[in-house]
Amino acid sequence: MAVSGEDALIARYFRPIATDPGAFHLDDDAAVLRPDGNDIVVTTDAIIEGVHFLSDDPPDTVARKALRVNLSDLAAKGAMPAGFVLTLALRNADEAWLKPFATALGEDAAQFACPLLGGDTVSTPGPLMVSVTAFGRVPPGKMIHRSGAKAGERVMVTGTIGDAALGLAILRGGKVHAAASDKATREALIGRYRVPQPRVAMAEIVRGHASAAMDVSDGLAGDLAKLCGVSGVSAVIDLVSIPLSDAAQDLVSRGIVGLETLIAGGDDYEILCTLPEDCVEAFAQAARDAGVAVSSIGTVVAGSADPKFIDGQGREIALERLSYSHF
Repeated sequence: MAVSGEDALIARYFRPIATDPGAFHLDDDAAVLRPDGNDIVVTTDAIIEGVHFLSDDPPDTVARKALRVNLSDLAAKGAMPAGFVLTLALRNADEAWLKPFATALGEDAAQFACPLLGGDTVSTPGPLMVSVTAFGRVPPGKMIHRSGAKAGERVMVTGTIGDAALGLAILRGGKVHAAASDKATREALIGRYRVPQPRVAMAEIVRGHASAAMDVSDGLAGDLAKLCGVSGVSAVIDLVSIPLSDAAQDLVSRGIVGLETLIAGGDDYEILCTLPEDCVEAFAQAARDAGVAVSSIGTVVAGSADPKFIDGQGREIALERLSYSHF
């Protein structure tokens, strides 16, 4: 029996990494995600060539980013990964691109216990597109929403903010590339842009302590505004408390970039959450035990205004741009 080009592509690159029994060796029209008494959390994100990754980004980093941005969403909901499906739109079936892409995807699927269950491959005359729909599990009724933040709670964020925006700026050339003259620094910042580090280890911790949470994908300032808007509150943020890497702090101190660029740049894939005051220390200790740095950056306040950002002198800073916008 003749095998179509699509079937041959799937068999060669993706069947070997689809080892979960519910994937049926990618021979069927659907997969099975077996119930276990938990709620199923579903999230989907697509990454597009020229928008979310550059045309010359290594294919292994494209694969990792496609899966990890979805794992970041699951972690912020308090959900542990359960599996994913993949849609891949390709201009051509280039083995030099597909082989490292599939290898890296399989490695991440194993590392994060999120097996490939199925998907679709299509051809496109336009930019390459990778879309992942990921499934996670939480105890019944325990998913953490964007809503739920209350006045008086603490605003917390994991990791550091702005490194990915700097990594993209380095890849595009210009003053940031010139200023970040140290090779190790450049590679570290580019790595933050190309290969996010989803905070999967924080999923149960967020679920156990946070009143509201989301991942930081479009920029800390804009994503905080979204969380506050859904919760019907506002916030006051101490700019000095926003965690920056040494590289980012250096570039800010030298006037190469402004702090606004870092908090509106996007692609951080850290977790932003709000906590009752009496949960903060337990949350911070659990995060430390999990090897994840967390920082308190402000307070939730009553009202419906956009969050305020206060500098080290107590002055409110008006931001021209809150986040990356797709449109």
